[in-house]
Amino acid sequence: MTDTRNPVEDLAGDYDIFDPGYVTDPVPAWAELRGRCPIAHTERWGGSWLPTRYDDVQALAKMVPELSSANPGPIVVDVPEELRRPEREGYNGASPISADPPEQTWTRRALLPHFTPRAIAPQREFTKVLCNELIDGLIENGGCDGAVDYAQQIPPRVIAHKLGVSGDMVDDFIEWVRGVLELGLTRPELRVKYGDIIRDFFAAEVIDRRQNPRDDLITALCQTEVDGELLPDEVVIGMCNLQLVAGIDTTWSSIGSALWHFSTHEDDRRRMADADDDLWDTAIEELLRFYSPVTMARTVMEPVEIGGVCLGVGDKVLMNFPGANHDPEVFDYPDTVILDRQRNRHIAFGAGIHRCAGSNLARMEMEVSLRTWFERIPEFTLTDPGAVTWAGGQVRGPRTLPLAFG
Repeated sequence: MTDTRNPVEDLAGDYDIFDPGYVTDPVPAWAELRGRCPIAHTERWGGSWLPTRYDDVQALAKMVPELSSANPGPIVVDVPEELRRPEREGYNGASPISADPPEQTWTRRALLPHFTPRAIAPQREFTKVLCNELIDGLIENGGCDGAVDYAQQIPPRVIAHKLGVSGDMVDDFIEWVRGVLELGLTRPELRVKYGDIIRDFFAAEVIDRRQNPRDDLITALCQTEVDGELLPDEVVIGMCNLQLVAGIDTTWSSIGSALWHFSTHEDDRRRMADADDDLWDTAIEELLRFYSPVTMARTVMEPVEIGGVCLGVGDKVLMNFPGANHDPEVFDYPDTVILDRQRNRHIAFGAGIHRCAGSNLARMEMEVSLRTWFERIPEFTLTDPGAVTWAGGQVRGPRTLPLAFG
């Protein structure tokens, strides 16, 4: 199903998550809906529901088994039958995030030990060295594209390092992830194409690690046991796919959004240039709240009544974590970035059993990348606001960000 691209005339009954105004700045749309139709509906892109209140999003995220996360497809167009691959049936490409209990339970338990603060600590120095090397390559130019030249370069290299695959794959990783999460949202043939490429790449890596163990995440997953049995290859492949698809675009979007913010808010930029550790801690959480990049999807398995609307079996619900994080009932001055905000119960990483398993890694990458940037480039501005482009849909963040230094 495709959208007709007709102009949106009524957000409550015809919102469009790919409307240029919504992609560039969705906050006004959330505020309007929250005031008159907190759970909106549209027939565009196959149809979906969009909650905008914090409490509703929290409640929906915790509805299991009423709402299913098991391979619900992306937040918009599903893969049509003619594009489905029978040989891939049963392959869960992003477990545990795209699984329901009991599969979600044991796969998450197997994955979490690799993303504790202690487990990701070795990545911190690698990330700092990487960020300095990237800045070395651009600082003498007096400016750069903050999205393409910096933010977009960091998570793929960190993930590659943790997985134990070649850093030379970075450009491929970026193309593959955009094919699945950005371009593939409305073009299912691209989503299938790049999904197969990712799956086949990691299938070969898993075969190699079974025969040639190394000190990396793929090997660790290959050696992980659940109830006395090693994880099956297809499960390990799916978990590796998850690292790529869920760990790259999301984090580079957060880093890019932060750079956009500081390049357009001089007072905040100057404040962070002299920030202590306490301010950095609260600032990272506030940037995550304000610019939350991720919207997930759920499929209704049992009729649900919430917020005065009835969700029917088969309906798609967009887990609007970004909108929830702007709810004035929960956050004071929600549409203002307050770098030292003390009370900040944001759900940028989701809620319930599907809360992001990689949140510690994402926070570390965001903190190190921004702190290193400010150490080297404390003064920078946006050179051309009209040249900034944003990606939207499942992951929102800047894709073009022209910056000048000094």
